[in-house]
Amino acid sequence: MDTDDNNLLEHRFEGEHPVRTLFYLYHGQRLRLSVGAMLLFIKHSPIWIMPLMTARVIDIITNRERHPLGDLWMNGVILGVVLVQNIPTHFFYVQTISRAVRSIAVRLRSSLCRRLQQLSIGYFNRHGAGALQSKVLRDVETIEALTRSFYDAGLVAVVNLVFAFMVTAWRAPSFLIVFAICIPSSVLLIRLLRRRTVERNKVFRLEIERMSSSVNEMTSLIPITRAHGLEDSALQRMEGILERVRAAGLRVDGINSLFGAASWAVFNCLNMGCLVFAAWACYTGFLPITTGDVVMLTGYFALITNSVLGLTNFMPQIVQGFESVRSIGEILQSPDIEHNENKTGVRSVAGAFSFENVDFYFPDSDTHAVRDFALEVRPGETTAFVGPSGSGKSTLLNLVIGFLRPSGGRILLDGVDMARLDLRTYRRFLSVVPQESILFEGTIRENVTYGLPSVGDETVERALRDANAWEFVSCLPLGMNTRCGERGAQLSGGQRQRLAIARALIRDPRVLILDEATSALDTQSEALIQEALGRLMKNRTTFMVAHRLYTIRNAHRIIVMKHGRMVEAGAHDELLARDGFYAALHRQQTF
Repeated sequence: MDTDDNNLLEHRFEGEHPVRTLFYLYHGQRLRLSVGAMLLFIKHSPIWIMPLMTARVIDIITNRERHPLGDLWMNGVILGVVLVQNIPTHFFYVQTISRAVRSIAVRLRSSLCRRLQQLSIGYFNRHGAGALQSKVLRDVETIEALTRSFYDAGLVAVVNLVFAFMVTAWRAPSFLIVFAICIPSSVLLIRLLRRRTVERNKVFRLEIERMSSSVNEMTSLIPITRAHGLEDSALQRMEGILERVRAAGLRVDGINSLFGAASWAVFNCLNMGCLVFAAWACYTGFLPITTGDVVMLTGYFALITNSVLGLTNFMPQIVQGFESVRSIGEILQSPDIEHNENKTGVRSVAGAFSFENVDFYFPDSDTHAVRDFALEVRPGETTAFVGPSGSGKSTLLNLVIGFLRPSGGRILLDGVDMARLDLRTYRRFLSVVPQESILFEGTIRENVTYGLPSVGDETVERALRDANAWEFVSCLPLGMNTRCGERGAQLSGGQRQRLAIARALIRDPRVLILDEATSALDTQSEALIQEALGRLMKNRTTFMVAHRLYTIRNAHRIIVMKHGRMVEAGAHDELLARDGFYAALHRQQTF
């Protein structure tokens, strides 16, 4: 792991102010950000210097007897240099800040992804995939935008204000009181005008969101709509929604045009008022200012007003950015981690398991999901768990995988307490075939060899044949190089499941987990998969959950669970002979 990423994961963000957190997140890019600030100051200098240089030129013209013509050319050259330097400094500024910001974004996303790989499965059960995806994508994007805006809007506005006030205090200190009165008034007037615009834009945004939701709903309901001949009703409903969007859009256009004209008029009237007052003060001698100062003060008045408005507009982005900082901190500081560091690595697995009075309960539950479970499993045995929903079957599988840790008791793997093992190394000897196989948007070969890039084509083909998948894979246009589509959308459920079995086979696991691997399939696909599972389970320690009892008849031992407890255990024929709970379940499925 990169040292910076490791430090970021170890840093405690809880209770920390977002500004301090941001400063820590910028670790490694602070020098580059400082250089960027310096370049920003240089490249932005024409905006601050132009009013001052214009004032000097005007004073040279109006006081010819005191200023030779050379002063005019000298000021012109200085102004030209200041303007031209903007080209290279702007380029280097953009390059510097972009490198810093993008490096910060990569570091943040890398650290978040690393933490997600370390968090317990329980954490993912409590937090939706969409919310976690938003933290990695949108929240980091918001922090990236905040950093850029801090330079392009916040820092620029602050430097504008400081420079304008400093030059005014140097050239015309008595005019500062005019700024102190007029600038807050102008900003307040413009914000009052803008409030109405914000309200109308909010209404329009809500209408757009409703329209988007309605379009999504309409497209999902098209099969039902067409099946019942309700096309006209659906169109009428959409037309009503579209009409509301049109009306809201017209109101927004109207208020935006009014605001644009009104704010332009207010701003220029105030600017003109500043110009007239400065000119009057110069003409009458009310204030000790020159003709050039009149132009300079008018320019700085506009600069300061725009800067204050820019800062007020920047505030919501700061709030949004701080919320994103807190949001990613929820992942980075989460204590719900699967701790594997400094634990014993697993170099080989025979497949013997011993459950010693295992209890498990979820933190938000008052009842045990598994209670006082004891079982000895020899290497190569197949153990099947059956029982009603909520009886603890899936919890036991998750305990075997190591996704969950026992709340009481312990589980031994080949005589060693699993709590002392690095579960990441143990899982290299384990394969899982779930009810819904998970494929990614890649080729069949890439999906089958996931995590094993050096496997040869002959090995892949053998795994596909043993999984009864080669028959359909060989008929595809590109064979095993055919893309599966997102989540395997290009394949049927049975085909996806056979690829999941091939993925398990190619790893040659010692421990196999089958979680209702055939429950969602048709009869023909199930027969093919049962045959493939038979090859996969041979000489491997297998734990399986199944609702269809005929699929587990050959298990060495069937464990019947009820309310988290083992109520029966034995082979299929033995349990039928007892005429207990298992026999009752079997009769329900037989008739």
